[in-house]
Amino acid sequence: MKRIILVTAVLLGFGAAAHADVWMWVDANGDTHFVDTNTPIYTWVDESGDVHYSDTPDHEDAVSVELVWVASGTLEEMESGDDESGSAYPGETPEERHEREQAEAYYCKRATEIYESYVNAPRLYKTSETGDRIYLSKEEAARTIAETRTQMNEMCR
Repeated sequence: MKRIILVTAVLLGFGAAAHADVWMWVDANGDTHFVDTNTPIYTWVDESGDVHYSDTPDHEDAVSVELVWVASGTLEEMESGDDESGSAYPGETPEERHEREQAEAYYCKRATEIYESYVNAPRLYKTSETGDRIYLSKEEAARTIAETRTQMNEMCR
């Protein structure tokens, strides 16, 4: 009986390793990485501008990255693009691909609308906790517009 349990456990273990989930994360420089584990990952930029990452917060500036599930499959499939559906995401069905593309188009359109509204606004402001308007300085407004442009560019790849 112990032998059957051991063989079953080994087979289940190999099956899980062969077909895992693929996760995506973005480092401090905006570079995208793919991993086959959802264990915490930390990233930071050192004094010389080099980006580091680790599975432990080894640096005082280390921040945890957001892992985003991409698809079922393996890293090898993701990197080689081997997928029967022709999708960039292993295991994605044509219906899921269509839904993803629709969502990407929506978010691109929405990010573009927000960016254009900021550019065309006479003055930018934020709302305080009490509901009062706090107008941004020219520098703050320029920084906000630049950040919004970056977000729009990421959404509209």
